[in-house]
Amino acid sequence: MFVNCITPDAVKELARLLKQHGLIPDVLSCQPQQVIDLRYRCRTDVHPGIELTPTLVRHQPIIRWLADPRVYHTLAMIDPDAPSRKHPKYRCWLHWLVGNVPGCDVVRGEQLFGYIGSRPPVATGAHRYLFVVFKQYCQLDFDEDSVSSCSYEGRPSFNIKRFAKKYALGNPIAATFFLASW
Repeated sequence: MFVNCITPDAVKELARLLKQHGLIPDVLSCQPQQVIDLRYRCRTDVHPGIELTPTLVRHQPIIRWLADPRVYHTLAMIDPDAPSRKHPKYRCWLHWLVGNVPGCDVVRGEQLFGYIGSRPPVATGAHRYLFVVFKQYCQLDFDEDSVSSCSYEGRPSFNIKRFAKKYALGNPIAATFFLASW
């Protein structure tokens, strides 16, 4: 799928799915121009909108998108449905945030919030887990404290639009998502 992440058909299908599942307008204002290539250890073909169990996504995924290795990016994973889609009082719950990613080399980026896999509460329906990538205008000096994958501090009610505005990130250039429930 990586080679197809910017084909017109792939981008069109992503836009359709983002709208169908309400991620546009619930979280995003406009459609990104790339589909993130997302791969978990247990599954190599994570297509946008696929349903996965929380046990399948507990480990940090491999993520790629088409990027110039000299340009920095910010990657975020959020759950806009916390604690449920019907009552999202913690929208958006931040699962992962990495800044200053050179190209698409997430491992070399600055981990601001460690990865926590999907953990939707039982009987709350399918949650949407959205990955977005922003292009940075330069290497940034983030003032957020680093939060480990063992901590929930600062994760509930994370405002991705406010964060993007604070660091002049603009709109996401790439995205994908999956659904998860118990």
